[in-house]
Parts: sequence; structure tokens; C-alpha cells
Amino acid sequence: MVAITVLALMQWLAGEALPGTKEPDPVPMVTIPAGEFLMGNPEGKGRDDERPQRLVYLDEFAIDQVEVTNARYMAFVKATGHRTPPNPYGTDPLVSLTGIEHLPVVQTTWYDAKAYCTWVKKRLPSEAEWEKAARGTDGRLYPWGNEPPTARRANFDREWEDEQTLHPVGSVPGGDSPYGVKDMAGNAREWVADWYDADYYKDAPPVNPPGPDKKGVVRSIRGGSWHSPASDITTSARGRGGFALQTHGTGFRCARSLEKMPHQ
Repeated sequence: MVAITVLALMQWLAGEALPGTKEPDPVPMVTIPAGEFLMGNPEGKGRDDERPQRLVYLDEFAIDQVEVTNARYMAFVKATGHRTPPNPYGTDPLVSLTGIEHLPVVQTTWYDAKAYCTWVKKRLPSEAEWEKAARGTDGRLYPWGNEPPTARRANFDREWEDEQTLHPVGSVPGGDSPYGVKDMAGNAREWVADWYDADYYKDAPPVNPPGPDKKGVVRSIRGGSWHSPASDITTSARGRGGFALQTHGTGFRCARSLEKMPHQ
């Protein structure tokens, strides 16, 4: 069993499908069980847009264990002809670089992230799904608990150092969430599906909140990046950006709906 698991991870990191796998993107996904969790922060903690804290029920879903890598994204570009994101490491085309395959892809717009997830027959996670996958059900401050972040738990609060800035996905196991989801604090910020509304939590539905019904150009971003301070990599911290935003700190991961369970 261990050998099979190691083989699976090696092939996944190499961007190769396992024999018989029909998935265009056979990255390990983590199942998040149906049920309630504490979303947001209580009065006196966090920022205004993280309040009020409330119990939110979510149906079972699955989420990528790690952020989408350059290798996985370049496979999408090659298969679909989708435009290549700008190269944050220099002037050469991103597709021609070596040694960055396992770093999270960045400089992707919200549209790019959505297109990739659609191609792999998945979708972007909702903001509520992302937060539950990051913090579990106990309202913890960070994916690993309430202890302050360190370099062994998260890639954060740094200056840009070209290829040494972002960490290979899944390489900081001290930062795993209660479900074993990786890199949800720091490294690359992550696009989610929702529109951003600072006041959404005040009236959001308590069951499978879909995000605000709002037109505009601003979507939510979660998780903080390599440059973020500790206050921006908490499980409840909310970022935002326009559809066309491209930064060398913003990437994404995908999610997938599973069978819905009746909620009493």
C-alpha cells in the first residue's frame, strides 16, 4: 500500500496520469465531510468583513490537496491553447523554464482559474468551502491550530527572491489543515468562486452559502501569500481582487461537488 501511494504521488508530481485514470488532472483530492463548522470571527477578533462568526452547514465536497502547479497548468495550456500567464521569474516564456514545475502557478486571473477548473471537470471552491477545508470545525486561527506561524508551518512575510520565493506545493507539512489539505496559509493566495462583499456574513444563508448575488468585478481571494503578514494568512482572513488581477502571489486550487446529503 505504501509503495502504491508513493508511486501515485511521484506520478502526480510529474504531471502523469496513473494507468487507467481518466482524470485530466489526477491530483489527490481531500474529501471534506458534510456538516457544520464555525465560519468567520467573533466580535472583537479579526477584521470587520470576517464578522459575525456563525455556524455554516456544507454538503460533502472534495478539494485539491495542493495548489495548482506550473506543470499542471502548462498541461492545460498545451491541451487547450489557453494563454500562458506572465512569467514572474524573468522574460522567457513560462513554459520554457525548468525547475519550477512543482511551484504553484501564479499570475493567473480569476477567469484563468475558472477555465482550468472547468477543463479538469471541477470548479473553484466557494469561500465557505475553502474556509472549512482550511480550519476544520473548531474555529481555529490557522490551519494547524492557534499557535503563531513559523517557517515550518507557512511560507509568508518574505520578499521576492525569484525561483526561491514560492515553495513546491505540499512541502511544508507543518501547515496542514485538520483534513490534511496543504498550503492553505501563505505560499500563493487562492481565487475562490464568490463575489466579494464585506457585509455578506451578516445575512448569508447558513446552509451552503453560494456567496453574494452581486454584479461587479471583485472576487474573493483566500489564504494569503509568501508576502503576507501573519494577520493575512489566518483561516478567516478575506482578500479580494478584480477579475483581471494578475500578481506573483495569486494562484488557486479546484474543488468538486459530491453527493448531497439531506440536511435536517
